[in-house]
Amino acid sequence: MAGILFLISAPSGSGKSTVVNQLRSLVDNLEFSVSYTTRAPRGSEQEGREYHFISRDKFQDMIERDEFLEYADVFGRFYGTARHSLPDAFAKGRDLLLDIDVQGASQVRQRIPDVVSIFLMPPSPEVLAYRLRNRSRAEGVVDEKVINTRLATAKQEIENYREYGYILVNDILDRTVEEMAAIVSSERMVHKPGPYTPEEERLKDIAERCRQRNSDARIKPVLQAFGVVTAEAAPV
Repeated sequence: MAGILFLISAPSGSGKSTVVNQLRSLVDNLEFSVSYTTRAPRGSEQEGREYHFISRDKFQDMIERDEFLEYADVFGRFYGTARHSLPDAFAKGRDLLLDIDVQGASQVRQRIPDVVSIFLMPPSPEVLAYRLRNRSRAEGVVDEKVINTRLATAKQEIENYREYGYILVNDILDRTVEEMAAIVSSERMVHKPGPYTPEEERLKDIAERCRQRNSDARIKPVLQAFGVVTAEAAPV
């Protein structure tokens, strides 16, 4: 049986890497695709763990050889997912998780329509700005111009939320990780005939509440905080 492809996107500074790292420690048989990037390592990042750090020339060479499933220019740095990541994971009987931006996610959906897509939102611009500043301090440079650019980009990315099957708001880390794990378990149950155990039913209920179609009440305050105009609020 073919594996399941999961992808998660979020504005920079939303806590996506933390959520993904905790998810990987909780869920079995979930392969993480280590992306390629032309940016330098941050803090304690290590080659081959968070990213493959390569030169722009090497990245361009991989583009020309059609080695990427998707790639994008994000804040002047290239990021890309190697095409071989999917067959490698599925051959080992594992599902695959992609941690990619909105641009890359759009490319993947075009190529693989049945991908399970998850969008992670920060709870507010103020919280996002706080997280971005903390990360910048850890890196030794706090540039308000860069932070403001990322906040503006976050609004643009959040405007694409309807392209995703599931929506999470990362306000409480433990809850967000539980919701991510529930989504993985629920999607796996699609291929498992019932009846389900009480714990499986609980996970299915959590995942169902995270579906985009059921998330309006929870995400409405976030959209309003970022100034995102929803369809119901759009001018006639």
